[in-house]
Amino acid sequence: MSQSAIKAAPVKVAGVDRRERPSPGERASRLLEQSWRPVALLLACFAVWWVIAAAELVEPYLVPSPGATLDVLTGKADYIWQHSWVTTYETLLGFLIAVVVGVFAAVIMVYSATVEKTLYPILLFAQVVPKIAIAPLFVVWLGFGIAPKILIAVLIAFFPVVISMVTGLKAVDPEMLQLSSTMGASPWQTFVKIRMPASLPHLFSGLKVAVTLAVTGAVVGEFVGANEGLGYVILQANGNLDTPMLFAGLLVMSLIGVVLFVLVEIAEKLLLPWHASRRETGVTTTY
Repeated sequence: MSQSAIKAAPVKVAGVDRRERPSPGERASRLLEQSWRPVALLLACFAVWWVIAAAELVEPYLVPSPGATLDVLTGKADYIWQHSWVTTYETLLGFLIAVVVGVFAAVIMVYSATVEKTLYPILLFAQVVPKIAIAPLFVVWLGFGIAPKILIAVLIAFFPVVISMVTGLKAVDPEMLQLSSTMGASPWQTFVKIRMPASLPHLFSGLKVAVTLAVTGAVVGEFVGANEGLGYVILQANGNLDTPMLFAGLLVMSLIGVVLFVLVEIAEKLLLPWHASRRETGVTTTY
């Protein structure tokens, strides 16, 4: 047997069956299989909404028809886009600040038991305080600009980032840490090569929660005091009993959260191709 044939021959391991990488057609089929249920549920919700509006089971000023909401989305697209961009900007900036500060705080807490015992109860107290209750204070302190909205987004998104990062950093196998110490690795090398990569799956789980909460935080800040943003649009529509605009604002706000969630998932897939949840090829035991 030639050397090339030896290299090409697959290695057989008893009790283990290795699956081949799926083709593009198989990937598309798998994606369709995974997505048809939520799409079907969403279409069913819109169908129920249309039936309620068409049968006039509820007054139009309470629940507008999907057509009326679509007319607002298309007829006032520039107006909605302008305010959507403001909310998106506040959300992204608050989310990024929460990620940077949250990861930094988590690292300090993991490497210092004193800091963890001191800081953790304060973080828990700050999390349980309703943000809508303290939002007016931020407006008084910081004014009606963009700062209060970003601060509320940071406070809401901060806690999931910290908790997930702390969990990930503490979930490292102790034997790996002992091995790195035995081989002479510095604390920085251990952090970069072992702790940080091991914590990323946990961190991304927290990021997907945090990015959606950041949208809520930005809108809550706009509810309290703003002259732009989707929160402002929703409040104005509610005060004028303009329910089609109200529903349009809610739909766009939900869409922003979904898009940001998907972007975090894409980043997770690109940065963590080695993680078990992201493998498209795998090893299946046959025992």
